[in-house]
Formats: sequence, C-alpha cells, structure tokens
Amino acid sequence: MTDILLCTINARFVHAALGLRYLRANLGELRGRSEIVEFVLGQRSEAMAEHLLASAPLVIGFGVYIWNVEETTRLVALLKTLAPEIVIVLGGPEVSYEYDNQRIVALADYTITGWGDISFAELVRDVLEGRRPDSRVIAGKQPPLDTLVLPYDEYSADDARRRHIYVEASRGCPFKCEFCLSALDKTAWPFPLDPFLRELDALYARGARHFKFVDRTFNLKVDTSLAILEFFLGKIEAFPEDPPFAHFELIPDHLPERLKTLIARFPAGLLQFEIGIQSFDVEVQARISRRQKNDVAAENLRWLREQSNAHLHVDLIAGLPGETLASFAAGFDRLVALGPQEIQFGILKRLRGAPIARHTEAFDLRFSPDPPYTVLCTRDIDFPTMQRLNRFARYWDLIANSARFSRTLPLVLGSAPFQRFLALSDALFAASGQAHGIAHDRLVALIRDAACALWPAELPAIEAALIVDYRGQGGRSRLAFDTSNAPIPAPRSKPVGATPPRQARHLAAQT
Repeated sequence: MTDILLCTINARFVHAALGLRYLRANLGELRGRSEIVEFVLGQRSEAMAEHLLASAPLVIGFGVYIWNVEETTRLVALLKTLAPEIVIVLGGPEVSYEYDNQRIVALADYTITGWGDISFAELVRDVLEGRRPDSRVIAGKQPPLDTLVLPYDEYSADDARRRHIYVEASRGCPFKCEFCLSALDKTAWPFPLDPFLRELDALYARGARHFKFVDRTFNLKVDTSLAILEFFLGKIEAFPEDPPFAHFELIPDHLPERLKTLIARFPAGLLQFEIGIQSFDVEVQARISRRQKNDVAAENLRWLREQSNAHLHVDLIAGLPGETLASFAAGFDRLVALGPQEIQFGILKRLRGAPIARHTEAFDLRFSPDPPYTVLCTRDIDFPTMQRLNRFARYWDLIANSARFSRTLPLVLGSAPFQRFLALSDALFAASGQAHGIAHDRLVALIRDAACALWPAELPAIEAALIVDYRGQGGRSRLAFDTSNAPIPAPRSKPVGATPPRQARHLAAQT
C-alpha cells in the first residue's frame, strides 16, 4: 500500500517525467509513503485505474499537459466513479491557466497552478492530517531554486539505462515570445552550478547516456554553458566507447566564439541543438514580441552546419498572426538553404494562458476547441490552405526528417523548396487520401508517380535517386520502375543514415 501516488501519462515510454520526480524529491518526510507511476498514451483507462487502485492510495497527483489532458480527464473521471474518497490533485501547464471551465478541474479535488515543487507537499501534508484547504485552486509557491531538493536520484537504474533523462540547469525564460507560456516568466533562474554538475556525474555513473536539457535558454549564460559542455566533453574523451548524448535548446542569435570552440570538439552523433526560428518575417516577429537578429541567426546556423558535427533540429511555426503563405514560404526556403538536418514544421497552437490570444480578434485566429488547440485558419490563411500546410508538415516528417530520402529530396526541392514540396504534398494526398501510416514501399511509389506528373523532364534523375535511397534503407522488393539487375539487399534492422539524434527525438510535444 502506498498513500501518495504521483502519476502522469507520457507520450512514449522513453520520456521520463521530470516534474513528478521533483514532487517526490521534495515531499520531505512523506517521500517514503509515495510512489511514481507513469503510463503511456494509448493505454486503456480501465487498466490504468486498476493499477492505481491496487495501491489503495489516499492521494493521487496528476501531471497534466496538452498532450495528455484528454486521456487524463477520462482516467480521473473513472477514478472518481470507482473510489470518490481518493483525493485527486492536479498540476501542470494545462491546468494552470484558463481552468474555470475545464472538466478535469471540476472533477478533481484540488488544482495547483504554476510551480508545484513545494506546494504539492504542503497540500498533501494538510490533507493527510485532516486539514482540508477551503480553496480548490491553489497558486503554487515559487521557492528559490537553491532550496529545492534536486530530483535526479528519483530516476531508477532502469530509467538511466532505457529512457531519456530530463535535466535542467535553469528555469524560466527572459524572452516574451507570445506563443509560448514562458512569455509569462519574469526572467530565467539558474540552479547552483556545482551541485548540478555533481548530479550529472552521478547520473552518468548510474548508466544514464541520453540527457535532454529542458532549459529554454541554454546558451543565455555562456559561462554556465561552457561548464556543462566541458562536462560532456570530459566524459566523451574519458569513455569514447560509451559516450553520453546531449540535447540542448539553443538561442540562434547568441553564439560567441567561446561556445563555438567547444561545440566544434563534439564528435558526430553526440550533440543535438533544438533551435527555434519560428519565423523570419520581421513584422511577425515584432507582433509576437520575439526578439531575433535574423542575419546573425542564419549565420550561426550556417556555421553550426558547416563547422560542427551537431545535429540541428530547427523549428518554424505556420499560422502566426499576420504571417501569409508567401512570407512563410520565403522563411521556409531561407531555412532549407541553411541545411539543418531536421526542420520541424509546426502549426500554431493556442496554449492556455499564452499571450498570443490577444491577437485573436484582429487577425481572426480560429483555433480548434480541443487539444492541442491548433489554429484552423487566420485572416491571412484560410482553412483549406491550413489543411494543406498540415499535410505538408506530415509528409515533410515522412520524407525529409526521416533521413530516408537523402538523394531524392534535393531533386524534389529544386530551387523553390516550399512551392515544389507543397505541390508534391498535394499530389501525394490526392493519390493516397492519407498523410500518415503509409508503408515505405508505397511511399516510394507515390513519390515516383507524383514526380512523373509534376516534373516529367526530371523523372529519370528522381527515379534513380529513389532506387538508391530505397536500396540504402534495405528495401526488400524490387520497385516497379527499377529495371537494374542488381541484387536486392538484405533487410536492415534500422534505416541507414538515421542519426542517433533522429532516433532519439520525437519528444512529447513541448509546444
């Protein structure tokens, strides 16, 4: 029997919930009466409820996010039907703002908004001692970071071996980009560096090899960034046969020479940067309070691509207020020319509490009423066009970000990447009626047929590239347009050319 369960539904098994581990680490004398329980999207609500109820808990705390709110709502409703005496406490960004009409908040006993590190412990202590707070919604207290118990001992040995280990050297963000909840932060607060580095060292000693930093602004304070990069380089050089992999979110227009020197020392496959460009349009940037020196950002991206081994995952957002199809296309083409390994083509989402909502009326932003609250149309991009962009994004993941079409993709993109890939996307959807779940063999055939209709003069070169790409992925059968006598290669267990960062990415949507 466990009195306190800390629970969330992760997007995938490899994503270990950092927030739950902070809560447990800071429970004080109640920690020994608690347990972390993590589920994965797609599990049956009844099975999850049965697992939770088997511990006969007194309190269950749920971490609620944009990607799991619907399934968590169903689970909470089931628990309240089966065991209404259990106290349900909610926390997380999806229930910290605009919660008045949320069904899950109405179902739960208490909701903690904002920071929950110490407020959850205070609430549970009161509940277990029979002191029920009058208010069902409690504003979380923000303690100094040096007073928190760090959560990294809460990762199990199995977590360290098999999952992404999420860590943070700082919290908050000094920037005010209105599509992001971090726009509500006053600044960024650093954790004390030396204790944090000791925790990283302990995690490595326990078997952790994949470190995902959740800091919004990793390279904001360069001295701290240098110390952390030096830590990883030290491990790589000391244990080249068993090196760690590190993922950071990088500010694109802040890359001083001291950082470049260390970045250039990383071997291939061990360093990934997630870089938010979002838009290259200066009027859109100003409208959403995004400060970005575009030329400096572009030059830094070019340097990273040409002078380092870092894997670059760069974000663009379609549907921002005032962004037209033409201005987005220009930004997309500019980014393609810089050559990052991955471009994450995202569609704007209206996060609860995010200041982007202030533009709703002026730019006729219309969002889906259901999570993840994706923009459906704007003043400048109508619904059918936004649907085309959604399909573009899905096909881009299948073709470009998959690294399966490295020879074919440049031929498809030509000198007008956005225009040509949009035409390909339209043709693929017209022929298949779907933008996901397409078998690789069929996708190759669909691309070939679309190229035949769109660019017949270029078809021989595209066919030849498709054959080489297909064979490089261990294709098991002969393509209909492959008339060579070369033997079919044996199937491979994983795609050739897919880098470790690509295989390790696809985090739960951190929008």
